[in-house]
Amino acid sequence: MDLNMNDRATPPATDFVTLFQAAQQAFERGQYQNSITLLEAAGKQVLPASRQGGEVKLWLVNAYQALGEAETAIALCEALLTHPFVSKKARDLMYILKAPVLERPKEWLTEIPDLQRLEESAGRDRYASAPAKSTPRPTQSAPLDPTEINHQDNQFVWVAIGILLLVCGGVVWFF
Repeated sequence: MDLNMNDRATPPATDFVTLFQAAQQAFERGQYQNSITLLEAAGKQVLPASRQGGEVKLWLVNAYQALGEAETAIALCEALLTHPFVSKKARDLMYILKAPVLERPKEWLTEIPDLQRLEESAGRDRYASAPAKSTPRPTQSAPLDPTEINHQDNQFVWVAIGILLLVCGGVVWFF
């Protein structure tokens, strides 16, 4: 059964599980308005105070928030604070919804291209790119003169071996 809601205002009559799964899939694809329509239809098929009714309302809160309707999402979430099954999740979600929005520097953001219009721009800028920058190669230093290398032993290896033997001896002694 096709539950794509792009051209219909109301979903067809079907069971709760099918509507709820279709709403979740629409949400995950970024079709938030479609998800809201499906979630509202699914919510009409279960008791509002049931576990399923609470889950539907939580998804609705997320869909409204994703759609940019923060006030609607907060109002719905506040109503869920007394729900018998999802009140803890609603409290956690309310904390997130009411958190202050932080300013992010522009250099922290990565722009994701809109792939919906990929066919339109396929011929125009598929191969367009900035010219490659040449990176300067590191200059090679002059080879070392073997007479300048210090060959004198600084006893570091013997000190490290001695400390290692003391530690191993201490471990054997205590066990």
